[in-house]
Amino acid sequence: MKIAFVGKGGSGKTTLSSLFIRHLAAAGAPVIAVDADINQHLGAALGLDEEQAAELPGMGARLPLIKDYLRGTNPRIASAETMIKTTPPGEGSRLLRVREDNPVYEACARAVELDGAVVRLMVTGPFTEADLGVACYHSKTGAVELCLNHLVDGPDEYAVVDMTAGSDSFASGMFTRFDMTFLVAEPTRKGVSVYRQYKDYARDFGVALKVVGNKVQGQDDIDFLREQVGDDLLVTVGHSDWVRSMEKGRPPRFDLLEEPNRQALQALKDAADATYEHRDWERYTRQMVHFHLKNAQSWGNEKTGADLASQVDPDFVLREEAVATA
Repeated sequence: MKIAFVGKGGSGKTTLSSLFIRHLAAAGAPVIAVDADINQHLGAALGLDEEQAAELPGMGARLPLIKDYLRGTNPRIASAETMIKTTPPGEGSRLLRVREDNPVYEACARAVELDGAVVRLMVTGPFTEADLGVACYHSKTGAVELCLNHLVDGPDEYAVVDMTAGSDSFASGMFTRFDMTFLVAEPTRKGVSVYRQYKDYARDFGVALKVVGNKVQGQDDIDFLREQVGDDLLVTVGHSDWVRSMEKGRPPRFDLLEEPNRQALQALKDAADATYEHRDWERYTRQMVHFHLKNAQSWGNEKTGADLASQVDPDFVLREEAVATA
């Protein structure tokens, strides 16, 4: 299952995504955790110290390797240089699986231990001075989108992505790459502003969206969120001594997380798992192609000097039984 956490800056989406990752890992589920936020905090939220977090290999810096591997023997893609962030897979492309080992994971993922369980953590890499005036950070998050386009996952395995803050993910089609999107909102007008933007896009593209109310202090906060987002409000989360300890760099054992918060995390998992029966690989592939053609026309063809529409394999549908090239 592909799951995104979104929300405005400071809403607590990174904290909640890290708790959800820990919850999945504690249940024995295989997890790929991806920090796609330009402010790279997921590693620290998963217990890494500053030095360890700084040593994580950035996906953006390894984009040529990612492209070359995923291209495989696809005859429609002349070279890795002609691949852009929206390039869809076709016959001959290499696909990614959550449980496998492959050169992309070897180069870009690192194992993080969480109370005996292990998850794979991947990060886009931070926005640096070298990027100023040269490229925007969308080139870095594009590595995440390309991997999601080639990821085949089943109902009992998870890719959890901590997305960039606000509505920036709408700059590409990445917001359509998920089975479930959890929007983290504080009980304030600013807190629900991103929800309204996401809701419009979600409705247009069939994106499953649920709101997680964070920093909720009482019934008045719950009533406010319910008034603003209606039935999209799934759960609310209040103060947590466990989280406070985690933010100080001293997380207790995860099984000591407060029971109400544990129940909230399970509600998130149940909601995400319930989307599996509605998964439509054909629609997923059509949306992938839609955004690729849009990007090709607006900037991709000019940048690469190639007709990127020709990369689309009309007979290919990404699905669980899809076979990757050797």
